[in-house]
Amino acid sequence: MSAPRSLVLTASVLLSCGALFSAFVPSPLARSAVSAPVIALPTAALSAAALVTPTIAYADDSSVWIPALSAVGAGFAIGLAAIGSGVGQGIASGRCIDGISRQPEVADDLRGVLLLSLAFMESLTIYGLVIALVLLFANPLIK
Repeated sequence: MSAPRSLVLTASVLLSCGALFSAFVPSPLARSAVSAPVIALPTAALSAAALVTPTIAYADDSSVWIPALSAVGAGFAIGLAAIGSGVGQGIASGRCIDGISRQPEVADDLRGVLLLSLAFMESLTIYGLVIALVLLFANPLIK
């Protein structure tokens, strides 16, 4: 039972990678006299592979796909949350410093607004951490 599922998973990954690579526009080459016909993958086949892959991964009780993909998802969740929040906090802090240097008399007002906005930005990072911890330790996808 494991071999056909692995075969289907491998085929679906290869199809999706082929579709991803065909989405990029190649650099222009010198035109040759004979051009080869271009074979395009049908959209329905790619959609079916994308829809069937999670079902196949969830089908077996001893499957390692769900915990493995959950770990990858947790890494993406915390990584993207931290990067996004860090960039936003840096931009906000820089603009606040620029504003204080231009008008020092409004420094107290700007500082209060900055601290409030930094707290909201940091809460988004905490949401990413919560999602990562749920995926790692309280995964609803595992029976």
